[in-house]
Amino acid sequence: MRLLVLGGTEFAGRAVVEAALGRGWEVTVLNRGRHQPPAGVRALRGDRTAPGGLAALASGEWDAVIDTWSAAPRAVDDAARLLADRVGRYVYVSSCSVYAWAPPSGYGEDAPLVEGASPSADKTDYARDKRGGELAALGAFGAERSVFARAGLILGPYENIGRLPWWLGRVARGGPVLAPGPRDLALQYVDVRDLAEWLLGAVERELSGAYNLISAQGHATMGSLLDACVRVTGGGAELRWTAPEVVLSAGIEPWTQLPVWVPPGSEGYDALHSADVSRAVATGLRCRSVDETVADTWAWLRSIGGSAPQRADRPAVGLDPAVEAKVLGVPLEW
Repeated sequence: MRLLVLGGTEFAGRAVVEAALGRGWEVTVLNRGRHQPPAGVRALRGDRTAPGGLAALASGEWDAVIDTWSAAPRAVDDAARLLADRVGRYVYVSSCSVYAWAPPSGYGEDAPLVEGASPSADKTDYARDKRGGELAALGAFGAERSVFARAGLILGPYENIGRLPWWLGRVARGGPVLAPGPRDLALQYVDVRDLAEWLLGAVERELSGAYNLISAQGHATMGSLLDACVRVTGGGAELRWTAPEVVLSAGIEPWTQLPVWVPPGSEGYDALHSADVSRAVATGLRCRSVDETVADTWAWLRSIGGSAPQRADRPAVGLDPAVEAKVLGVPLEW
């Protein structure tokens, strides 16, 4: 297979490239050159936000292109229109955020979508930008040659959002840790490597249409996730399970200040942790254990010195130690 990856050096894009190389595929990447791509790819330079930034793609043919873009939809539109006659399939890594707020518990790919998105728009907001990217791919490649992988929470090595890396770093420091309950709160996420394998499988199977790309609900829980963090770091942390109402009454923001966690019963919980993923599972999605995801992310963090890269276009995550100590009623020592 001849694969073109737009990006290919960070998080999801890098996982896709490594998985494709592992299958013996011929891989071309286009990026700005800020990060070194994995060895074995054909690297092209170009800034898709700049005039003439796609010039390196003026020639060439590929079986598929995989695009993880999450800003102005017009960048997807430009690429898709340029490649429509020379690429077999456009696989766009979209998001479950494209569903109109708030999707009901157990929502599938046929749930109502956010309104007001345009394939030619400049950057607006994340939901409409991702939906605009879908519309751009659809407009150039049609329904039969476009795939929308509507990912939910993505974790794993190379994470540049900071969610799992923050928990690992906090647990590694040890001491009492504010663990937002309930302990058995069911989570949905996808390991970035499992996402990558499904994307490549979608190319091989010549799939089309939209798929919710995330584990089945309950694949992990807050308890299994944080227990795994304690085991792999060996930091001697003591998880202090704290009721959701206590967390919220302290003014702590779910998802950002306490990454991954959203209180049960909220609209946000249904949106982030209750999607129907049967369509993806039926087409090859397989999810590794939470223990493997956590252990491999910790190993990667240690290999780069313990500090994860952070995307400038995403808000910083994590809880202020002083706030944590106050809620737990312990001295500020950790």
